[in-house]
Amino acid sequence: MTETINKNDWPLFRMIIPAFPEVNIFTRQAKKTTALGAIIVATAANKLWGWQVEVIDENNYRKGPRDSNELPDHIVLQRERPATVVGFYCGLTSTMERVWKLAELYHQQKAFTIAGGWHALYCPKETLEHNIDVVVYRDAEKVIRQILSNLEKEKFLENIPEISFLENGQLKTNASELVEVLGLDPKLNRLPLPDFGLLKYAKIKLYPVGRVRGCSKNCEFCSVNEKPHWASSQHLFETVNWLVETRKAKRFFLVDDNLAEDLEGTIEFFNMIADKYGNRLDFSIQMRLDLAKNTEFLRVIKKAGVTIACIGVESPIDEDLKAMHKGYRSDKMLEWIKIVQRYVKTHIMLIAGYPLKERNVFLNAKEIIKRFKEFVRKAHPDSVHVMLPGPGVGTSLRERLKKEGRLFSLDLVPWSKYDGRFICFRPDKNMSVRELQEMPFKIMGRFYNLWSFVRISRIIVFPIDYLIRRWKPEHRSWYRNAVKSGGYLLMRRWKAKQKMDEFIKKLENY
Repeated sequence: MTETINKNDWPLFRMIIPAFPEVNIFTRQAKKTTALGAIIVATAANKLWGWQVEVIDENNYRKGPRDSNELPDHIVLQRERPATVVGFYCGLTSTMERVWKLAELYHQQKAFTIAGGWHALYCPKETLEHNIDVVVYRDAEKVIRQILSNLEKEKFLENIPEISFLENGQLKTNASELVEVLGLDPKLNRLPLPDFGLLKYAKIKLYPVGRVRGCSKNCEFCSVNEKPHWASSQHLFETVNWLVETRKAKRFFLVDDNLAEDLEGTIEFFNMIADKYGNRLDFSIQMRLDLAKNTEFLRVIKKAGVTIACIGVESPIDEDLKAMHKGYRSDKMLEWIKIVQRYVKTHIMLIAGYPLKERNVFLNAKEIIKRFKEFVRKAHPDSVHVMLPGPGVGTSLRERLKKEGRLFSLDLVPWSKYDGRFICFRPDKNMSVRELQEMPFKIMGRFYNLWSFVRISRIIVFPIDYLIRRWKPEHRSWYRNAVKSGGYLLMRRWKAKQKMDEFIKKLENY
């Protein structure tokens, strides 16, 4: 008689996506989606015989046990289903303090801890000194099974490439030969299709998918310094098709670092989607603004059901763009945005108060705000997000500000505030700390305002008129005002929870 296998006796690998420290512009979306990288790692681990695997996304967490702070209660989770190994997604610097707290908890529970993602990659020693046993410094899905399968062996760390760990208090890295990939990467084609069923206590409405990793651009504020490589368009199409068939997925977000690295393949993918599904699926993408020059690309994404393009415009000021190494000037920006808006809705992202080595004297805070407001008014996007410059780990901007002696210490501005909403460095001489800190809200205050509530109320007052005659031509205008209303409420909610005056005064006294 064949012996029945009880998989509940197998050890558990739990992957954790840590919670944002505070409410931010991504909070609402995060409740509908998850981090693709964490899911891919968990899926790869789930292929290993003898292991159970689950994913906990603290930002998309619905009916599981909660602690007194309304966060997932990991003590209860560990009591109900103890994890032998715990992996942490460290892609966002602002969540690292949460990672450290959870790592300490799990170490007390005798679990083995693994970290991967941009912050862990650039700060391995700091990460390992906070109850993390191993940092994976490249694509974790390639080594996770080797780590798990070798756990019971002595000195197993010495045999595994692409990891860092502490040995006698010193950082040790197992380096493997780095092969530069500038193009199609067969290894990415062999990755398993993402298993979102591993995600517990969550509901996915927006499915993250992707095929292009890395970027050949050299933006000063960006930490994506990986050489571009990608899976085939066919692999991504099969992923989407599989999610539609197995999970009835309808909405997707293309997370590619820079989809234009293989623009031909991107166009091919969307053509395949259009041929099979028409525009019945809903895609959101992120793209560079200068892609507006490629009308073939714009036509095919509209045909395939792309509804929103998230565009890193960054700044309408040429001095800023030059310092950022953005690769284009501001004179064509409005024209390009108008072109993209003929095909899809636009969400533009801006960085206000970018630190320059030599800023022209007339560009004080008031003038910068004026220029940004005027640009947003003329661009007329469907939504906008204005951030402060983020000197994130691994960026050239951080290295420059560090050399200039302008970075605030982590005692003053901890990692939890590295999310684009807080000033992290001493501003240019022609503006104060308070002026820079308040700049994004003063710019967005023109876009997200109370008047949007008045405009959307017309559909309530005149519903028959909208349904019979005006809904189609007025729908985009109504959508914009609905977004503006939500943005206004979010800004008020965030400002109400911050002790901003206390934060600003602390920096002013530094």
